[in-house]
Amino acid sequence: MTAMTDLVALKVDRTGPVAEVTLLGPSKGNAMGPDFWRELPLVFGELDADPGVRAIVLTGSGRNFSYGLDLPAMMGGWAPLLGQDSLAGPRTEFLAEVRKLQDSVNAVARCRTPVIAAVAGWCIGGGVDVIAAADVRLASADAKFSVREAKVAIVADLGSLQRLAGIIGEGHLRELALTGKDIDAARAEKIGLVNDVYADQDALLAAARELAGEMAENPPLVLQGVKDVLALNTEQRIADGLRYVSVWNSAFLPSKDLTEAVQAFMERRKPEFKGE
Repeated sequence: MTAMTDLVALKVDRTGPVAEVTLLGPSKGNAMGPDFWRELPLVFGELDADPGVRAIVLTGSGRNFSYGLDLPAMMGGWAPLLGQDSLAGPRTEFLAEVRKLQDSVNAVARCRTPVIAAVAGWCIGGGVDVIAAADVRLASADAKFSVREAKVAIVADLGSLQRLAGIIGEGHLRELALTGKDIDAARAEKIGLVNDVYADQDALLAAARELAGEMAENPPLVLQGVKDVLALNTEQRIADGLRYVSVWNSAFLPSKDLTEAVQAFMERRKPEFKGE
């Protein structure tokens, strides 16, 4: 697997027909910086093409799944494209950047091999986008989830708004997305975000590996067929939604509130939004 040799943000292990993909960071809390977004589609593309891989477990290193988008690492490259007076050229470049990130998450959803997300600790923003693209989600009792983009003056644009309605229902999705609130593992299980909750991280990983092994025992072409048939119900709606939100954000994301959100984040204070 040539793409797997120099990974920085991800690690891939194999046990028989089950591959385990682990988020490594390198930022605190496995925050998702440029390396992560570059490597995610490479890893899932290679695993998808490997007939020896029949199930995949996706998890995070350390105590947390992911703090989500690494704002400091990503905003450096985006800042010139997000000026409040930026014209069509920079905004078109930013549109391409958003769609590149969307394609990274889509690589998880497109993978013909079953994907099980095993979430311990925090799973925020982009982390929720990624687990929403998995087939099954499991959690440890200490897991916490947040569709937090609204709190940093961003409309979530990497898949949560498109995929979660079919997982947790639109009412729960609207509550999470409009408040940016945190929910614990018990609430996540109650609304269907995760299938089961386990006592701790060790029990979670053992359960995820066992479930992956159970899936891997079934005929691989049938598993691919199940995923393909199920995707028919949602694939076009999700694609349309992703395309729309990428255009929306390229037009409306630059704002004084976004600048305030980034400054408040860096200064570790509560932002003061003014709708500007």
